[in-house]
Amino acid sequence: MKKKFIFVGDLDSINLELVCKSHKFLKNKVKYILLGNIREILIYLNKINSELKIQEIINPINFKEYNKNFLNVFNIENISKEKFKNLQNQIHISNYLSNTTHLDLVTLPINKSIFKKKINFTGMTEYLSKLNKKNTKMLMHGEKFSVIPITTHINLKDVIKSVKRKTIKKSLDQIIKQIDRKIYDFNFKIIKFLCYNPHCSEGGTIGLEDKVIKESIANIAKIKGPFAADSAFKELEDQTLYLSMYHDQALIPFKILNKKGINITLGLDYRRLSPAHGTAKDIKFKNKADISSFIRCMQF
Repeated sequence: MKKKFIFVGDLDSINLELVCKSHKFLKNKVKYILLGNIREILIYLNKINSELKIQEIINPINFKEYNKNFLNVFNIENISKEKFKNLQNQIHISNYLSNTTHLDLVTLPINKSIFKKKINFTGMTEYLSKLNKKNTKMLMHGEKFSVIPITTHINLKDVIKSVKRKTIKKSLDQIIKQIDRKIYDFNFKIIKFLCYNPHCSEGGTIGLEDKVIKESIANIAKIKGPFAADSAFKELEDQTLYLSMYHDQALIPFKILNKKGINITLGLDYRRLSPAHGTAKDIKFKNKADISSFIRCMQF
């Protein structure tokens, strides 16, 4: 049976509702330990009137204390009155446990603005990159197709700085290396690079960026393109991976067309997975959370 750690994330969210609603389905399929503050978890469970009981895990490394009929929790005491510091500490401990055991880490959503007001924080993918001193990439994996944006959470005006042969080639070399790793068990049949400009720059009359992309992928047999982004998703081929120069170009069609998407961080020594949605705090405690993305993270 698979074993996973779950960083419970920001509890001003639907996060624990996802866990509770999924528990009956998952308990005979995967062993998982929640990582977070046990008192805050108990308060949340009380608010949603959950009947699930907690089993406190003292040693999360070996799972010997695990009981499938309970929510198994490794308690991480708060270290500060500031929420972001407690969450940051939980991330560090979660990262340590997955690095030590090589077990999957499922990270539930956080409100990034809590961090961004205090520290340099653009997203979990980038933060784990710095924390582990690894080059990471964000892969959004869906039931219909998957996408990797070459740049992630940056201002659109800054994307142009990355449209350089050397930069693109370096990213592509990393992506090819990572998607071939056995720990992910991907089976992409085709990789398509999307054009940067509308209509692939209309013969260079809009710009030369797509010429740079074409030259960058010319000697990489696995990657085809570039393809016009406005029509690339009309006819979907099974097991296709799309590459884009910027976040929204790929993430908008991905989230519209995939209903069970998950976020995978490539480049770490363990698999980091996350549901392809945010905290959804506007529906917390309302029993409206869609568990499909979380379930896919747990079964992946």
